[in-house]
Amino acid sequence: MRCLGRAAFRPAGPPDPLPAVRSLTMKQEPTPIASTRIAFIGGGNMASAIIGGLIQQGLGGDRITVVEPLAEQRARLQSQFGVRTEAAAGAALQGCGLVVWAVKPQVFKQVALDCANHVTGALHLSVAAGIRSDSMAAWLGSERIVRAMPNTPALVGQGMTGLYARPAVDTGDRRLVDAVVGTTGQFLWVEREADLDAVTALSGSGPAYVFYFLEAMRQAGTEMGLSAETATQLAIGTFAGAARLARDADEPPEVLRERVTSKGGTTYAALCSLEDSGVKAAFVQALHAARRRAQELGDEFGA
Repeated sequence: MRCLGRAAFRPAGPPDPLPAVRSLTMKQEPTPIASTRIAFIGGGNMASAIIGGLIQQGLGGDRITVVEPLAEQRARLQSQFGVRTEAAAGAALQGCGLVVWAVKPQVFKQVALDCANHVTGALHLSVAAGIRSDSMAAWLGSERIVRAMPNTPALVGQGMTGLYARPAVDTGDRRLVDAVVGTTGQFLWVEREADLDAVTALSGSGPAYVFYFLEAMRQAGTEMGLSAETATQLAIGTFAGAARLARDADEPPEVLRERVTSKGGTTYAALCSLEDSGVKAAFVQALHAARRRAQELGDEFGA
């Protein structure tokens, strides 16, 4: 297998405190976030992650309104963050400068139509998978729309979010979105909206792939006599360390892999088994399946 050759080892330099793609976390000029009233339509996990980040950055809970139909969820948000909550769209949304759409794709259209008259003039940020900005613009009567594809590590401030802006979104709008999304981790902007389907496949769904491999490593560890706790700790530590090394290194992943793969060694045996089983090809196909499903969601719920 050509990919299993061993590259010459070159010690890495001191780790850069910033991610390799520096634009993801570069500090910018002060934003108007402190003076912006923000509304969240939907109060689930992703909304909670963003709200928590905003609160930690000093935004007062009185500047945030959440529309959430579930009474239990409203009570939790009030208790945890001190935000204002509403069971349905109404006058409380008027005057909000930013509206964050955190609802499921299948209900987005009806909720948007219900809210449209109350959010005239606001900037809209959607974290709903698949729903295209053309559909949102038609439902909301606004062109100031940004689509975001976050992932669940945002819950612990380690998210990776892809962003796309319609042409009507100006520099000030982008800075506001940067400040909001930046509270949950890293982010990047894509030039084409269609690229968000690929972002969904790679990073949006990506944490589940990592958990899937962690499950497999734990299973193998227990089959080889380790406790489930020990195997899990080893697997998580390995993923975390390898991800940090890949982030800080100058070389691409294939070179990093080759560094730890001596022909005839243990890693070589494992990778040969994976390759013989077609794991890489199957994994690539899986990501294409995720991308296709993201496209289908736009077709299915965006009419």
